[in-house]
Amino acid sequence: MIGILVDVTRCTGCNECVEACAQAHQFGEARHQPQEVGDGLSAVRWSAIVSSPEGQPVRKFCRHCVEPACVSVCPVGAMLKTEAGPVVYDPNKCMGCRYCMMACPYGIPRYEWDSAVPLVQKCNLCAERLDQGLLPVCVETCPEQALIFGERDELLALAHQRIAEAPGRYLDQVVGESEAGGSSVLYLSNVPLDFLNFSRAPGDAPFPDLSWNWLGKVPGISLATAGLMTGLFWIIGRRMQVEEARLAHPGGKEA
Repeated sequence: MIGILVDVTRCTGCNECVEACAQAHQFGEARHQPQEVGDGLSAVRWSAIVSSPEGQPVRKFCRHCVEPACVSVCPVGAMLKTEAGPVVYDPNKCMGCRYCMMACPYGIPRYEWDSAVPLVQKCNLCAERLDQGLLPVCVETCPEQALIFGERDELLALAHQRIAEAPGRYLDQVVGESEAGGSSVLYLSNVPLDFLNFSRAPGDAPFPDLSWNWLGKVPGISLATAGLMTGLFWIIGRRMQVEEARLAHPGGKEA
């Protein structure tokens, strides 16, 4: 499984990776939409440079989780975790429910709010370039080599090696190694990266395991609700028939 190691300490916030991504995917000018959360990500910006509370520039983009929550909640299979690693999106299957947006622990997928036929958009790790044997455009563009592409296992080994060789440079943690079951995008950092999470810390359990606890109850709940509504419909209909008969025959007895 391939991935990207982000060395936050090497990032200067130049935004070249962001602009290269936009150009490669022909996004055009960035458009601000009131529905967006203001972190720079949008339907036409799959990557953004955000600032940590300490002022350190940090690249924010899809984590390409090992067991993605977006894939597990999509009812039509529009989100797919490929064998190679990228989590990709099939617009031909999407029905616009936006469950993926609500499920993501990092708040990554974005919606085309200004489109008549809106799609969900997010980084696909340049899957189309990978198929051609090319690097993701962000990795190819970064002038500081803050982004390293490779096999996830090898990137983890490299990350731990860098921590061991320069313990004063990095926090003793590889972000993405285990959070929410792990991700294909890993971070080495000198500052805490909790601010990248959507809400609270995701923990180490894969999100599909957590979501299935609820999704597994949906068929039973749906059947019970359908039965209840059918019963109520019959009772209300019967009462209406009785009332109509009473009004039609004031002196008669109720059925």
